[in-house]
Amino acid sequence: MSTSFSKIAVLAVLSSAVALTTGCATKRATSEVVVAPLGIPGGQAGYNGAVIVDNSSAVVTGAENLQAVVYFAFDSSEITSQAANVLNQHASLLSSNPNAGVVIAGHTDERGSREYNIALGERRAQAARNYLAAQGVAVNNVRVISYGEERPAATGTTEEAYAQNRRAELSY
Repeated sequence: MSTSFSKIAVLAVLSSAVALTTGCATKRATSEVVVAPLGIPGGQAGYNGAVIVDNSSAVVTGAENLQAVVYFAFDSSEITSQAANVLNQHASLLSSNPNAGVVIAGHTDERGSREYNIALGERRAQAARNYLAAQGVAVNNVRVISYGEERPAATGTTEEAYAQNRRAELSY
């Protein structure tokens, strides 16, 4: 019995030593986690979370003359004929400037859960991206982000406010 007792004692001492040496790491006072789903462009100091697209001044000037918002029906990500007209103009600009990039941000009205609205905003932005791709725009030049209901264009609970918030915005 003394042999098994000494084996148990040795195992207890060894496991205690292992637990003490591996479980006693000191934690830092601050977190080093950076939440930036699209990365930190250029490692810029003071990055505020905005999506940065680096285009020539000619592309930016050309985009200023285009409507930058396409609207969607309630609970839909289907491209309407009106949205197609807007996206065709952007497709023309992007096709004539093959190195140009665009960010499409999907938005929703406040109805629905936060998770559902983030997903719906994503579907809307992807629908616009897919439409541009079908028009010959290089997909790798189009970035997509969803804000869901977080950045409303209009406030209020009227149908007019809801309609203004169901959108995808194109930014150069």
